[in-house]
Amino acid sequence: MGYSRIAGTGSYLPSRIVTNAEIAKRVDTTHEWIVSRTGIESRHVAAEGELTSHLSEHAARRAMEAAGVTPADIDLIIVATTSPDMQLPSTAAILQAKLGVRPGAAAFDIQAVCTGFMYALTTADAMITKGLFKCALVIGAETLTRFLDWDDRNTCILFGDGAGAAILVPSDEPGILSTHLHADGNYSHILRLTGNIAGGKINANPFVEFDGQAVYKFAIRVLEDVAREALEKNGLRIDQLDWLVPHQANLRIISAAAERLGMPMERVVTTVQKHGNTSAASAILALDEAVRDGRIKAGQLVLLQGVGGGMTWGAVLVRWG
Repeated sequence: MGYSRIAGTGSYLPSRIVTNAEIAKRVDTTHEWIVSRTGIESRHVAAEGELTSHLSEHAARRAMEAAGVTPADIDLIIVATTSPDMQLPSTAAILQAKLGVRPGAAAFDIQAVCTGFMYALTTADAMITKGLFKCALVIGAETLTRFLDWDDRNTCILFGDGAGAAILVPSDEPGILSTHLHADGNYSHILRLTGNIAGGKINANPFVEFDGQAVYKFAIRVLEDVAREALEKNGLRIDQLDWLVPHQANLRIISAAAERLGMPMERVVTTVQKHGNTSAASAILALDEAVRDGRIKAGQLVLLQGVGGGMTWGAVLVRWG
């Protein structure tokens, strides 16, 4: 059995930027209050009519360019999203047509909320190493702000929209070293969106519900646990890890988990300050930024992490290059 590696990444953020000051005009909060509790200073919000597939297409084309592949090369598309264009068909199928990827290529969505990209990358890795596919487009994309109550201070300050993409190809040398996925449905109530369509009507609450303190405690614990699990699996110490690229939910969560691991913050990639929590897009957005600005270099060890509603959590350890 061979391996897979990430051959290129890309990302896209909507042009509209919503600052904390703008939110403070609507709800009882301040820029300082939001920053002190989340680290978030601004977030991108999709324009009316700008769908998850649109964001995905931009990110995908940038990843394809970085990897040197064309639509004709791609035979698998996986989109991780909690905010698809529509109930059906999948956003991946819609994206397939937009990109001009050949008919017959496989395309489907994965929903694991903020851990979605880890689940999608793991799935693509398994399919490529099994020899089922030769070139996978893996995307994390969200327009989650459409499910926010902009009058609810607890949630409207947290989230943003965006998309990140990676091209995964076979490799003779290990690129993806190991993947680790978990879930615990006993915590499904602490982060959820209960609204659904039935009988032509929206049932339950159509907005994101969030128990901030419970999510905070859970996230710190499992991010530390899954990082140690990945390191132990590969016989590595934390000081041998070059970069930690965690889910960008909250700077306090990222900092606390890094401290418990003994990982200095100068080796932790953070974009939450300007992106907010982009759910399934967050880790791949952060990865793409660090690759493009030259921080992440060939041969380095990179640990991607996610934690989200479900609750779900996971990690992917990568040898870059």
